[in-house]
Amino acid sequence: MTHHPVGNNQVLRSQRRIFPAFSPAIGWVLAATLGMCLRATSQPAVSTQPIALRAEVLPFTPREYYITNLIDEREDRTAVAWLLTATNDQPPAAARVDLQGGALTAIQAFIQRGLSRNTALRPVVIRLKECRITESAAASGGVDGRVRVEMAFDFQREGESVHFLDYRGGARYHRPTGQLAAVEPALRQSLTTALQYLNTWMDRQAGSNEKLARQIKVVFTDYPRNVEGDTVFYDSDRPLTWADFRAEPRPSRYAALVFPSFAYEGHRRVVAGVVHLDLKLKVFVLKDHSWVSEPVRNAYGLNHEQRHFDLVKLVGERFKGKIHPDSLMVGHYDSMIQYQYIESFREMNRLQQQYDEETRHGLDPAAQERWNRRIDGELRTFAVKE
Repeated sequence: MTHHPVGNNQVLRSQRRIFPAFSPAIGWVLAATLGMCLRATSQPAVSTQPIALRAEVLPFTPREYYITNLIDEREDRTAVAWLLTATNDQPPAAARVDLQGGALTAIQAFIQRGLSRNTALRPVVIRLKECRITESAAASGGVDGRVRVEMAFDFQREGESVHFLDYRGGARYHRPTGQLAAVEPALRQSLTTALQYLNTWMDRQAGSNEKLARQIKVVFTDYPRNVEGDTVFYDSDRPLTWADFRAEPRPSRYAALVFPSFAYEGHRRVVAGVVHLDLKLKVFVLKDHSWVSEPVRNAYGLNHEQRHFDLVKLVGERFKGKIHPDSLMVGHYDSMIQYQYIESFREMNRLQQQYDEETRHGLDPAAQERWNRRIDGELRTFAVKE
């Protein structure tokens, strides 16, 4: 318990209890309790003049953000305080009291005075959900007061608001019926505690929380080559063989069927406010879904099937080229990559169909040779083939 001088005969008693939380996005804090005991020999009428919120430099400095705006979203904006007033011959009655200059203006001035503003940092918008002081008559005499403050914090990124944190807290105080000296300090402390909570959370989370990330980096590599089991992963040094066609031949007007496709996988991590995407491209043939009939087990037929595999590799390389930081938004990169994947998958199907139609499924040697040269040339542009 600490005591601070307030006036000649006034003593401010503060007691603080913090209940930590939570989830990464919500903090519940029950802030300080203020007790104000003032000796008075009379109870004059309480003035209902607007409360002058004192703006002062706060004892912490934002290192990861700055406040770019304050939005008033309170349900009741007619006042911030409902204070009990009374004279010696009248019962207490609640009077609406606002902040001097209006709540939004006064709290904006409090924030602007209290916190430095470095616009090179993350812009944060505060949405004021509640700022309310209510009072009730104390059983032992005097007035008990309660301050409630609720804020929501949004990060302004890529033209969007990213909600990342909520705060709910406040303070309690006790005062003699005729004096209001405890009201403004309780409100000021409640606002300070809310901003300090934001500051502490940002210091701890800014480097590793994806909601606060400001940049994205992409590393795209090929999946490690492995020809064991049911899958052959693309390797220019390891073309297909007829042994890779392990499925039973099916009744069909075609003599062979290869089953190539592509996919991607990866993971993300956030380091120093940057989302690092480590992605791997898989271009593969499923052996147990690929088959061949005996009459076409020759080099010409195998080359036709290999070119199906090569076309998928080309589509995969073009897909990789679409995924880079300039093409992605930090807040939507996952859906944007998925969209490009689906578009590339459609491209793969179109190319496969075009290839088979123009070569007549390999029955047109001249067309087959044209496609051979085209595919080899494109593979060289991606350094897949020498």
